[in-house]
Amino acid sequence: MSEYERGNWETVIGLEVHVQLKTATKLFCGCSAAFGAAPNENTCPVCLGMPGVLPVLNERATEFAIRAALALDCKINETSRWARKNYFYPDLPKAYQISQYEQPYCEHGTLTIHPEDGEERRVRVLRIHMEEDAGKNVHDARSGSSHVDLNRAGVPLLEIVSEPDLRSGAEAAAYLRKLRSIVQYLDICDGNMNEGSMRCDANVSLRKSGTAAYGTRTETKNMNSFRSVERAIAYEVERQAGLLNAGERIVQETRLWDADRGVTRTMRSKEEAHDYRYFPEPDLLPLLIAPAWVDRVRRELPELPEQKRARFVADYGLPDYDAEVLTASRALADFYEAAVAAHRNPKAISNWVMADVIRVANERAVNAEADFTNLPVRAEALGKLVALIDGGTISGKIAKAVFDRMVESGDDPATIVEREGLVQESDEGKIASIIDAILAANPEKVAEFRGGKDKLLGFFVGLIMRETQGKANPQLVNKLLADKLRG
Repeated sequence: MSEYERGNWETVIGLEVHVQLKTATKLFCGCSAAFGAAPNENTCPVCLGMPGVLPVLNERATEFAIRAALALDCKINETSRWARKNYFYPDLPKAYQISQYEQPYCEHGTLTIHPEDGEERRVRVLRIHMEEDAGKNVHDARSGSSHVDLNRAGVPLLEIVSEPDLRSGAEAAAYLRKLRSIVQYLDICDGNMNEGSMRCDANVSLRKSGTAAYGTRTETKNMNSFRSVERAIAYEVERQAGLLNAGERIVQETRLWDADRGVTRTMRSKEEAHDYRYFPEPDLLPLLIAPAWVDRVRRELPELPEQKRARFVADYGLPDYDAEVLTASRALADFYEAAVAAHRNPKAISNWVMADVIRVANERAVNAEADFTNLPVRAEALGKLVALIDGGTISGKIAKAVFDRMVESGDDPATIVEREGLVQESDEGKIASIIDAILAANPEKVAEFRGGKDKLLGFFVGLIMRETQGKANPQLVNKLLADKLRG
């Protein structure tokens, strides 16, 4: 549906992203925070909310939170306070969540995105606060029963809240991709949306184009991929536009995304802050973050995606698009640089990585998630493959076959070329002799070419490459053939 068909509504989107921190233990106790344990194995009286227990803050989680604040250019508050967020669900055993409310540890940051359908945008980050995760309800449709797994209860989270600066599902997905890239570069979260270590809620509303007041928003949950975020927002925009165009009102509520049916559906009425009855957490002192601690963390920050992207353009002469793709994943960026270190041809290696390496990673993806940390081809081997092309040892076409063998066997490209006899034929005398024989066998085609049918050049090249089993140097073939046909 076009903007005009929607009644000239402008989409307004704000995201609340929960990032599960990659600490060894939970936020307020010593239980393991690892994913995948047997149900309720990683629990203790603290994360089970037993009477008489006291929380103790995880220092490592706090340092990870500082990293995120610095990477998103946030103002870090020297003093912040913990709050109790009161609500009851079976997966929240204390009947409250320890979070931050009026005084979060940081606020007012920015994130630059490069959406595929638009220009570079700076999205404002309203705040980031620390909190503990809830457990997980497991529903068994066959038996009609429900179970609760509290392994996740107490795992440290950052909630990153954007201002309502996004205007499309594509922009929202670009924001999430960049945010995930940043937390992975920082090594504070694995960003695995399928396992719930990064989760997103989208607040969506519509307003008449050109107006400043916001419309009534809905919050959509249960989106576990970038594609789901785009689809859910697109559906919600169409649903709200249909209601508004029919003269109906939008109800403020929380909705769930049903990926199988491609629709959002009502979950519950949207809570406001007063519904949670926030009050200061009595068992925890205010969080004090000394400037010296912040300065140390800042000095230890790795090169972040935006910095690396700019360096790839400046140092390697890559187009902006290449640099954006290559730096989206820290593992992929490291792979690319290792390949360039093995053979300095940045653009050629970029082409191979974007076309072939990423293809292989996607083919081997688990749950649609490409893994660039365990690629079947070594970076140094890819550099050597490009070096064989540049040195004239093999042609680009042969290199494609060699690359496939590298994926299958893990062997060095030079070993494969030698073992399978794939060395490119560059002997001018041999190639000239083959050309002479083919031209002599096709006098009518030669006459047609000389009569103006230039496209027949490809016909002769095909015959020559077939005769040499694809090993003839293409550049040399084209030069010698053109000279003989026009001579």
